[in-house]
Amino acid sequence: MTEIREVLARHGFGFKKQYGQNFLTDVNLLRAIVGDAGVDGTAAVLEIGAGAGALTRALAERAKRVVSFEIDRSLRPVLEETLAGVQNVELVFGDFARCDLAALEERLGRYFVVANLPYYITTPIVMRFVEHARLCAGMCVMVQEEVAARFAARPGTPDYGAVTAAIALRGRCEIVRKVPRTMFFPRPNVDSAVVRIVFEEDRLPVLSQSAYRAVVRAAFSARRKTLENDLMSAFSLPRASARELLLAAGIAEGVRGETLPPESFARLADELVRNKILS
Repeated sequence: MTEIREVLARHGFGFKKQYGQNFLTDVNLLRAIVGDAGVDGTAAVLEIGAGAGALTRALAERAKRVVSFEIDRSLRPVLEETLAGVQNVELVFGDFARCDLAALEERLGRYFVVANLPYYITTPIVMRFVEHARLCAGMCVMVQEEVAARFAARPGTPDYGAVTAAIALRGRCEIVRKVPRTMFFPRPNVDSAVVRIVFEEDRLPVLSQSAYRAVVRAAFSARRKTLENDLMSAFSLPRASARELLLAAGIAEGVRGETLPPESFARLADELVRNKILS
């Protein structure tokens, strides 16, 4: 950690709260995260948030190619020093949220996402890949511990919610490593965890992904309501129609959405498509 601190100080770098900058510098931890991601010499890797370049360098040691986005242009001289001599890294100074993901995927081919994500953009970034990525094999990302719990939650638990079910449509999610706040510089106010999401083709085959997402949003719109009432409210259905749809999907009366596995939402979404309520 001393080395990174010295490099940052030498270049007069000042941390910017709006970018949520908390850097990892422990080499053993960084290499372990790269191992968690399953990166090998054939892989292309997309990193979001190069920071001071410590994770970027660890990725470059294992990956065939690394494309790393960094929004803070004042880190350019820091990264030029910490990544000196590294030939397989392409640094992109800009906001990843504004990039053309489809065009980026054309350049990358099949790739992995590995990143220490700033807390303030964690969920939007993960959901962008879940909903729009086509060539991403998986993600291994550092996130706030409580967010990790929501991503990987089981049905019927307090952390289970719409984002859990949304991720489950495309991939399998698990927490692979806990990381205490003491491992970061500067030290944040929360602990973190590494989450791995492995994308699988036809993980939950559905007639319409947009219909699935609409059902999930409805199911978690009011956690104390039954799913029957959620359907009535979200899709302007009479009670009898809502009950028929649940029955056709193999879902019992009176259940709440937060108790159901993603597979149940998939069956229900298909029923709404078959009945031309959703498309």
